Amino acid sequence: MGDSHLLQLPQELLLLWHAHRTEILISAGFLVAIVRLTLHWRSTKTKAILTPPLGSPVTEKPIRFPEVVQEKTVPTAQPVKTNGPRRVKGVKKVKKQEQAKDERPPIDKIQPYIFYFTLGGSTKAYAEKLAESFILPDAKDRVLPPQVHDLTDIDYDDFFISPPKYDSPGTAAFYTILIPSYNIDTELHNFLSHLQETHHDFRIDTAPLQTLAGYSVFGFGDMQEWPTEQEGYCVQAIEVDKWMAKLTGKKRAYPLGMGDVKDDVELRLEEWRRGVQTIVDDLSQGKGLGEGVPGSGDPIESEDEADEDYDDGETLITITADLEDIRAPIPVDFTTSKKSTSTTTGPPKEMVPVNSPTFNSLTKQGYSIIGTHSGVKICRWTKSALRGRGSCYKYSFYGIASHRCMEATPSLSCSNKCVFCWRHGSNPVGTTWRWQVDPPEQIFEGILAAHYKKIKSLRGVPGVRSERFAEAMRVRHCALSLVGEPIFYPHINQLLAMLHAQHISSFLVCNAQHPAHLAALGPVTQLYVSIDASNRDSLRKIDRPLHRDFWERFCDCMDILRQKRYSHRTVFRLTLVKGFNIADEVAGYADLVQRARPGFIEVKGVTYCGTSTSAGAGLSMANVPFWEEVQEFVLALAAELKTRGVQNDGMEYGLAAEHQHSCCVLLADKERFYRENAAGEGKWHTLIDYEKFFKLVEMGGEFKAEDYVSAEPTADWAGWGRGGFDPRDVRVDRKGRPIEQKDEGRVVEI
Repeated sequence: MGDSHLLQLPQELLLLWHAHRTEILISAGFLVAIVRLTLHWRSTKTKAILTPPLGSPVTEKPIRFPEVVQEKTVPTAQPVKTNGPRRVKGVKKVKKQEQAKDERPPIDKIQPYIFYFTLGGSTKAYAEKLAESFILPDAKDRVLPPQVHDLTDIDYDDFFISPPKYDSPGTAAFYTILIPSYNIDTELHNFLSHLQETHHDFRIDTAPLQTLAGYSVFGFGDMQEWPTEQEGYCVQAIEVDKWMAKLTGKKRAYPLGMGDVKDDVELRLEEWRRGVQTIVDDLSQGKGLGEGVPGSGDPIESEDEADEDYDDGETLITITADLEDIRAPIPVDFTTSKKSTSTTTGPPKEMVPVNSPTFNSLTKQGYSIIGTHSGVKICRWTKSALRGRGSCYKYSFYGIASHRCMEATPSLSCSNKCVFCWRHGSNPVGTTWRWQVDPPEQIFEGILAAHYKKIKSLRGVPGVRSERFAEAMRVRHCALSLVGEPIFYPHINQLLAMLHAQHISSFLVCNAQHPAHLAALGPVTQLYVSIDASNRDSLRKIDRPLHRDFWERFCDCMDILRQKRYSHRTVFRLTLVKGFNIADEVAGYADLVQRARPGFIEVKGVTYCGTSTSAGAGLSMANVPFWEEVQEFVLALAAELKTRGVQNDGMEYGLAAEHQHSCCVLLADKERFYRENAAGEGKWHTLIDYEKFFKLVEMGGEFKAEDYVSAEPTADWAGWGRGGFDPRDVRVDRKGRPIEQKDEGRVVEI
């Protein structure tokens, strides 16, 4: 019985399975799903709970990660090399600011400075007006009267390498700079170059002007000519503002102001002035410039926020050395598709573009501009000689008739800004040639054509003599001394050769600032060097040279001139300016003569041009020496040279000729240009045998200055004490009335 029940059990189980299999399968499925979900949920947790082995008691233990991390040291993994390129991003090391700011005494007084640059005088007027309105009546004890300076009159080293020093420790300087915009080369370019060079000079601190209380710049522009900043609107002012921000260590006290000279310049300048005055008043009360938001005082605007540096996980960030002094751009990204900024410079610009302010100013003064950098002009002595009223000193000294002389220059640019220059600010300036270069053939043909055109325009002038007009249409001499620095022209030797090939003699004048050009100079009929001072300080004051090493260049030219005395007729040209280079400088001039040993020394009183620009340079009629003062100086110089000649090597210079109307006296080397005839009578021979000179040039060999000295002696009427006026001409007064000639009969030999 029991066995039968056991046999029936599987059958019953099978019946139960068939009867309830649906419920069993569904329940099993739910159970499996619950188990799987539970396991999945446990695996997604941060493993804070460990699952014990199957069959062991379930005890949950939290894992203490901090203790595990501190107990174990994870070895540094080796970098995994990838096949693709990798970017290297340089990060500029930010220099720690010196603690000098905190150590400085608090500011209790402000000394404002107003710097300006001008060509026509308008910016100067704005600067003077600004100075008048800058005085604060309520703060006279805190804000000192402003000082106004023309950028062409100062030594940049005195103001833009280190600020002025004061007796009171609480006094600080505040710079305001007024900058016009020009699309031509002016001395403003040299000021910008000075700021840039000062910033990049490793010998000078990164922020040498950081002791300034602050600075602000205002720019004058013309939106009709340059509508946007990218096209040149106030571009020079923007550059000055940028470099000043770097030199002062972000001391921009007030935003860069800009005004359109043909629209709202008065309004914008007044708004800017009020803002600057408010800042100056705050500074004088010790409030400082404030902290500012990030980026305040930066030299230039920051880029778009999307371009800011960030760590993308792919860039290797390295700390590099200071990159400020590296000129060329460093490629830092070889994978980006961003278009890089082109570093190529455009073609050289024209020195004097047509219709530029420089072009208009020079043509208004009577110049004819040839090509892009040359010029020609009719001298007043040419007009005088055409009417038989006398020639200039070159006729008395060297036999050159003024009506047959052409005054020209192949380079309107100069490296000096002499106080007595007739072209104050109207001609370009520069220390290196950075413009287009016209071929010498174009210059030669252009200056001749323009000169003849100007001569033809004088044929209807009353008093012009027909025979002299005919002679004037055949130029026999070219004075390369019109304006600028003729020796600066890269092809000056080729141009001189073209003149000599046409039997046109050449007088070339240089300013002793380009020794390399002077050393490479070829044959020239007579070589002049302007000697406007006898020492460094006087030269800087009167010539205002652009080169920092102007005195070293000057001395190098003296040594080169001594070498060329054997192959060229060399001349010292001394321009006497009362109050600048006359008093107590005779010995200094004698030192230079002894060093260079020129063949001739021309001593000439300055000619006052009578313009507002010359007055702005500090020159007036009071600076023009009288004829008697020039004579006194020449006698003193001749005596000094004679004394030195006796003591040393026999050097002796004598009074060879004079031209009173030009206020000019000629000293000549007695050894080479004083000759005795068969009767034993001594005569000066300063005239030139021009035909002999041309033959010597055509022969191509070496020759000396003595080889083309004229056999004809210097005219008696040109001798010392005779006045130097040709008696065959008629001297007239300002109204054209003849002046009776007086023979003074004064002859003095030294």
